[in-house]
This record gives sequence, structure tokens and C-alpha cells, in this order.
Amino acid sequence: MATYPRRMHTALEATDPRGLAEFYRVLLGLRYRAGDEPPSDGTADDADWLVLVDDDGNRQLAIQGVDVLPTSTWPSHDVPMQLHIDYAVPSVEELHRHRQRAEELGARLLLDRTSEDSEPLYVLADPAGHPFCLLVGLL
Repeated sequence: MATYPRRMHTALEATDPRGLAEFYRVLLGLRYRAGDEPPSDGTADDADWLVLVDDDGNRQLAIQGVDVLPTSTWPSHDVPMQLHIDYAVPSVEELHRHRQRAEELGARLLLDRTSEDSEPLYVLADPAGHPFCLLVGLL
């Protein structure tokens, strides 16, 4: 039987890796991989590679620190999206609730397409500028 590569995790770059990891940790209900938690002793956090896992310990996202990261200008193509992640929710009510949560965590709205009955969605940018979609859809 043939084997195929499997997704290990999606890696995102950020100039503030801990800040972006915290955004996604809270937004998606993830936790840090053992050893990647923030320092509890008040020392400086110099982490430049952090992994977030789900409740079963499966890797979901990795955040890699970089010195410079041009922010996407989408929908303009001056600096393209480069990558985006889609997150499905079961209803329009949940869509609005998760948009509000994301914005409270530091996301900003790029596109509101909730008036389209076929696939209501929001395109937001995370605190590092990576676009992601929240949409009503099936998993």
C-alpha cells in the first residue's frame, strides 16, 4: 500500500511569534505543545518556534519568528495573501460570534460577505496580517 505525506501542521511566520500563538491558541481553543508554554518565571520570551496542538495532542499550527514580514494588502495584489486558512462554523449566529471574538483578540476585518446566502463569510487578518476566513460550512 502506498504511503503519502500527511500534514504535520500549518506554519505561519510572525515578527511576534508568542503574540500570534496566543491569538490562535485562544481563538481556536488550542494549547501549547509541552515545552512551548510561555515562561512562568517572568523571564524574557525568546521563542522563535512554537507549536499549538488540539486536545488530543495533534499538531495544528506552528508559529515561526522572523525579523521582517510584509503584511498582505489583500484584496489588492501589491502584497498577495501568500496563504490563508479557512475555519468553518455551523451557523450565521456562530459566524458573527467568532468574528467578534477574533476582533477582540486583535484580528481586523478585510471583507464582509455575510449577505451572500450561499456561503456567508468574513475574511479577517490575524495580528501579524495573515488573512483567514470564517465561514458557514460543513467540516
